[in-house]
Amino acid sequence: MDIKFDLKHNLFNRDPQESGLGKRILGHGIILINEIGFEAFTFKKLALEIGSAEKSIYRYFENKHFLLLFLTSWYWEWVHYLITINVKNIDDPHRKLKIAIDNLVMATSENPMNEYINENLLHRVVINEGGKAYHINAIDEENKAGLFYSYKKLVKSVADIILEVNPKFNYSLSLSSNLFEMANNQIYFAEHLPKLSSIKSGKKQNEDLIKMLMYFSERILAD
Repeated sequence: MDIKFDLKHNLFNRDPQESGLGKRILGHGIILINEIGFEAFTFKKLALEIGSAEKSIYRYFENKHFLLLFLTSWYWEWVHYLITINVKNIDDPHRKLKIAIDNLVMATSENPMNEYINENLLHRVVINEGGKAYHINAIDEENKAGLFYSYKKLVKSVADIILEVNPKFNYSLSLSSNLFEMANNQIYFAEHLPKLSSIKSGKKQNEDLIKMLMYFSERILAD
């Protein structure tokens, strides 16, 4: 059973979720970006990986930037999906916030039986390369075009939970977006720049990160 998300149509020329070739572009694109990095990644290299013509990939995406945008948007939709189903019927807002943070950090452990998306590798791509999707000169134009809708929707959903914890808190969107950015940055720092993080790379990494984010959130919301 493959999950299909309704992503903004201007992210792609043709929705890759709707064909076998499109799914191979996504699946192998994740693998290749994870292996060689986004800078070295090209559609020519991807075409060789999937045994297809390079022009076939351009039928789906205008360029590699839009492929990265699609992949990061798919990931944020996936995290939003997990949070939505896991906080359903939960009344305690503090527990909701803990579940949201758990899902943010542990989304790679969940598996919807998608054969073409490896959530673990996609999470690695989001951590290592995801910022390149929106730290760009054209950010304002692409934002006006709605290309960051999935990320903003996810941040808003957690901001709403934060307001359930403390309705008088004035910075719910800022706290929510910082939770997401902090989680990814701390994983990146732990693995590549360890002197910038108290989180240690290894078996307890996710557990410690969840505790830190929850402590950080509760202390701020209690003030």
